[in-house]
Amino acid sequence: MAKLGKRSTAARAAFEGKSNLSVEDAVKLIKGAASAKFDETLEIAMNLGVDPRHADQMVRGVVTLPNGTGKTVRVAVFARGPKADEAKSAGADIVGAEDLMETIQSGKIEFDRCIATPDMMPLVGRLGKILGPRNLMPNPKVGTVTMDVKAAVEAAKGGEVQFKVEKAGVIHAGIGKVSFDDGKLAENVRAFVDAVTRARPTGAKGAYLKKVSLSSTMGPGVSVDLVSASGN
Repeated sequence: MAKLGKRSTAARAAFEGKSNLSVEDAVKLIKGAASAKFDETLEIAMNLGVDPRHADQMVRGVVTLPNGTGKTVRVAVFARGPKADEAKSAGADIVGAEDLMETIQSGKIEFDRCIATPDMMPLVGRLGKILGPRNLMPNPKVGTVTMDVKAAVEAAKGGEVQFKVEKAGVIHAGIGKVSFDDGKLAENVRAFVDAVTRARPTGAKGAYLKKVSLSSTMGPGVSVDLVSASGN
């Protein structure tokens, strides 16, 4: 087993014996222990009582965090004509059609979010095996297949976070930077938890929200009291 460094050892000691904290206490603990040389991301992991192998238990959605993510999001847009111009004006980093498809097929994926107008989906559909596993495939359910390209680009740039449950029933996402004020991080946590709670699928039975944990990019995690996380 690799020997833990001084920073990791100190962080683990600070977290030892602590669990089910309020959101505010968890954020304070994580911020105090974050010691990387870069601005770490506050990450959330949620264990849900669902089995996403069943279609009626799939959980996915999107939430605009009240205080943004602190991350620069690179946006690619599949569009032509006036809609392509609209995307560029809104701040999209890459805009194209067949040329963009060919770039992606060559293995060059230099974006974090992909948006498409509905008429472009037959073209984008050819990229399913490439974009799907990376959770980059445009989807009308999360607003990335739309004629309102301007709003979609601005939302992606402004702190919108997509979420999708994984096979083990876990959702995780980055929801801010540890350099944010404690109160702003707490607001982001509750906004994200609220969005996932509202996305409860019809097939979910019993306890839906099982566990919520917070951590920094390089730090250990701590569980959060479910009542505090939901803001009730």
